[in-house]
Amino acid sequence: MSDELWRARVFVTLKPVVNDPQGLSIRGGLRQMGYEGVESVRAGKFLELTLRAGTRGEAERLVEEMCRRLLANPVIEDFRFTLARSRRAGRRAERAGQ
Repeated sequence: MSDELWRARVFVTLKPVVNDPQGLSIRGGLRQMGYEGVESVRAGKFLELTLRAGTRGEAERLVEEMCRRLLANPVIEDFRFTLARSRRAGRRAERAGQ
C-alpha cells in the first residue's frame, strides 16, 4: 500500500490552570469595543499539517508525536487534533487515472 496524504488540524490551548495574559488582553479589547458580555477568552494556536502516512493509525501516531515533541508544550498546554484524508490526494489519484 502506498502512502496517502492526510490533513491534520491541530488545536493547542493553555491548560486551565495556566494564566493567559493574551486572552485577558483580548477580553479587555472586546469589552472596550462594547462586547461587555464576553466573560473570558482563552487564546491558543491552530495549525494545519499535510503529511504522508500509509494508514490512518500511522498518521495519528505521527501527529500525536509531533504535538508532544514540538507543537505543544506538554507542561502548560493541551492539544487535540482532527485527521482526514487530504483532498489533494483524491485529486492526484483522479488525475493519475485519466
